[in-house]
Amino acid sequence: MNDEKTFAAFVGDRLIASGDVKKMLRRVKARFDRDNGASILIFENDTGKQVDFDLRGSLDDVLARLPDHPLFAAAKAPSGPGRPKLGVVSREVSLLPRHWEWLEQQPNGISAALRKLVDEARKRDPAAERARLARDAASRFMTAMAGNLPDYEEASRAFFARDAERFDQLISAWPKDIRAHVLRMAEGWLRTDS
Repeated sequence: MNDEKTFAAFVGDRLIASGDVKKMLRRVKARFDRDNGASILIFENDTGKQVDFDLRGSLDDVLARLPDHPLFAAAKAPSGPGRPKLGVVSREVSLLPRHWEWLEQQPNGISAALRKLVDEARKRDPAAERARLARDAASRFMTAMAGNLPDYEEASRAFFARDAERFDQLISAWPKDIRAHVLRMAEGWLRTDS
């Protein structure tokens, strides 16, 4: 299980928990048990995607289910044909005939050529890649939590234009916890030159 992932949990516009999955779930479970009618939204900070956890049973039950959660189960070696110990995952790729022809001419096969191309692209400009990932994560979170807030559209335009001053101004009236979390997530995008 990847303990490096961090999460943020909200009830309405209030941040109720943040941190690694176990720390976050302890607080979320306590809140859920106190008020199981509360709508709790949990976000993975690296992606900005909303994540659901099964909060039934005791805290120990909730934590015991973590290794089977899709977010963490993917880190386990898959079983089946291929090279499961290496974590090889088979998926479909659609390319034009000229792309297939080029790939078929590469030494060590098509899969090796694709892996090499991906690795080279990832190494080419890691700062720009980190900025893009921060942008995408902050945008997902902002859409989910602030999409109905005042000035969302203008704030979104300023965000994508990397106009940090205007963005700060436009979100100043947003609820404190949402504003703080958006700014924390957007730091790698708004405050870099990439």
